[in-house]
Amino acid sequence: MYQHLRKALFALDPERSHHLSIDAIGAAERLGLTSLFASQIPDDPVELMGLTLPNPVGLAAGLDKNAQAFNGLGALGFGFVEVGTVTPRPQPGNPLPRLFRLPEAEAIINRMGFNNEGVDYLLERVKRRRYSGVLGINVGKNFDTPVESAADDYCLCMEKVYAHADYITANVSSPNTKGLRDLQFGDSLNRLLEALKQKQKSLAEEHDRYVPLAVKIAPDMDEEAIGHVARMLRDHEIDGVIATNTTIDKSSVENLDHGGEEGGLSGRPLAERSTQVIRQLSDALNGEIPIIGVGGIFDGESAAEKIRAGATAVQIYTGFIYRGPEVIREAAAAIAELHKGRVVSE
Repeated sequence: MYQHLRKALFALDPERSHHLSIDAIGAAERLGLTSLFASQIPDDPVELMGLTLPNPVGLAAGLDKNAQAFNGLGALGFGFVEVGTVTPRPQPGNPLPRLFRLPEAEAIINRMGFNNEGVDYLLERVKRRRYSGVLGINVGKNFDTPVESAADDYCLCMEKVYAHADYITANVSSPNTKGLRDLQFGDSLNRLLEALKQKQKSLAEEHDRYVPLAVKIAPDMDEEAIGHVARMLRDHEIDGVIATNTTIDKSSVENLDHGGEEGGLSGRPLAERSTQVIRQLSDALNGEIPIIGVGGIFDGESAAEKIRAGATAVQIYTGFIYRGPEVIREAAAAIAELHKGRVVSE
């Protein structure tokens, strides 16, 4: 059914298609129609950052920036759903066009620029939550906030969403907000993580509830830089790390239509590099911090590969755009089989 629907959606401008899809998923849930598209997902509970996921296949941030359809997306079978990235103030993002399909490579290039309606709008949507699964909220900085003041934006968003999130992700790795990726390195990362942990501690005391904090990193780092990030995450006792965001390396698609567009590349071309980062990060962390693996998951094998590399759970974005709800089932089934194999071998 989804393949027929995809043909119609892919005939439209990518961003218009995206908005129509979000509206349709939200409407389908409100009308009780998501069961027409949902697949049977194996029961495979996984512990992640102190949370119990019904299955380890989640939706990555970026698809539902304003929390407009997370109830419907959760009903499709995702074990957890992450909304955002949200910023303190509404912002339009980068000029159009800014979203490009590369169907020959099963990839997408985007330079959206954290377009969203602001944290207060998202919060009102999240307060109407019917989704009973695990909900993550991904936060970032406004485009015009200086990098040296970025922690203020992250902490403000954390404060506003804390009572309604099951976990919070700090996005420091989008290539589409000037200077944002600088927050992944050196003193900038140290200061940001220190501020985030202090805010998390004060909010936990205020709400008498501990909400885990994850950090989302880029794939465009060498092994030395990955090791440095891992040490920082351990030193500041960050609860989880999401690897990875989109890549600025588009050499694999440069000969395709739109392959030279500015922005971050996601989809199949990212699969190998994101898995390599997960493997190196897993070695550096030595099991101390759980990893959520993202990048190029289109089927069961590519999902299982992330788990074998060291991830505890995975998230899907571009694979869901190209394949629809079936990819959730395939990924969950493959990881469940992998878990069964490990139990038998033990």
